[in-house]
Amino acid sequence: MTKIITNGSIEIDIFLFPTFGRNLFKMKIAALVSGGVDSSVTIPLLKEQGFDPHIFYIKIGMEDDEAFMDCPSEEDIEITTWIAKKYNCKFDIVDLQQEYWATVVKYTIDTVKKGLTPNPDIMCNLFIKFGAFNDRHGHEFDKISTGHYASTYENNEGIFLSTAVDRIKDQTYFLGQITYSQLSKTMFPIGHLQKGDVRKLAVDMKLPSAQRPDSQGICFLGKINYNDFIRHHVGEMPGQVLELETGTELGEHKGFWFHTIGQRRGLGLSGGPWFVVKKDILRNIIYVSNGYDPVSQYGNEIWLNDIHFLNPNHDYSNLEKIKFKIRHQPEFNSGKLFRDEKGIRIISDTSISGIAPGQFGVIYDWEEKTCIGSGVIIEAPIE
Repeated sequence: MTKIITNGSIEIDIFLFPTFGRNLFKMKIAALVSGGVDSSVTIPLLKEQGFDPHIFYIKIGMEDDEAFMDCPSEEDIEITTWIAKKYNCKFDIVDLQQEYWATVVKYTIDTVKKGLTPNPDIMCNLFIKFGAFNDRHGHEFDKISTGHYASTYENNEGIFLSTAVDRIKDQTYFLGQITYSQLSKTMFPIGHLQKGDVRKLAVDMKLPSAQRPDSQGICFLGKINYNDFIRHHVGEMPGQVLELETGTELGEHKGFWFHTIGQRRGLGLSGGPWFVVKKDILRNIIYVSNGYDPVSQYGNEIWLNDIHFLNPNHDYSNLEKIKFKIRHQPEFNSGKLFRDEKGIRIISDTSISGIAPGQFGVIYDWEEKTCIGSGVIIEAPIE
């Protein structure tokens, strides 16, 4: 395997990407750069590997709208413009604000109205970064490069999504719903690096994003608090907060959509800690349980609404022992995947907390190398 040395310090594999038989260095690369350190570092890496990426900044903040959005893009665009000039790359700003509102934001609002827990970041990858952007510009390119901590590999069955070297930063959880055609166009230049190495490269290369903090929360919210956003678009509907074990009324909530299963903070209850363990949507009741490790917040069955397999060319009919995640976290859970007349469910080897309908169960192989696919977590069927 060929190696290159970046700034005399970090050794990087040069052949990181499946090529489908194309001349590697003639591939047309669309590089999505947000102004953050991760996506910024992808540009010098791609240039050093012989590519000539065309940089795109996706504008999604709805900052021109009066719909309570605050996601200023001036600094991001300034940094991205600087990088494009430094590395002599073509640069364009793509306005996908309307597409973002019609898909990701609508999905988020509709999901919380149902009392479920949304995951806008998963939908952003599916509908925007590898969806609407590809429809607008990406289809003119061989690959779409992003700053995700993920990798891909190829065999005679096609392309597979692989976990990143940095298990803490690994973002395959957020890619578990993209289509196979989208996966086939992905390029993840930093998936083989630790976060610390990415920061060091940015410092060595004197990138203006080198010391920028990692973005937190949902990208469309900007500086807006999540509950404030939901309150503006969904409103309030006061209801009871009851202790699950006794039925004792402990207080009042402002609407079930402000709370998710496993939530601990923001309940305003004394004598805690208290955890949200159940929601009665029809009666607008939040059930909580007390203690640092209440049994009632644990379970070992995760029911899924279908499974989306990232590579449909592979035969998963005998899939049983798996690793999985029900939220973005470094650790994997182990279990078995069952598919029968009752539906699809993961049986965890150990009881886990915070099984939240609306979130995603993302499935991996036993070796924790390949992200197989994902499904939406649903309530257990009534017997």
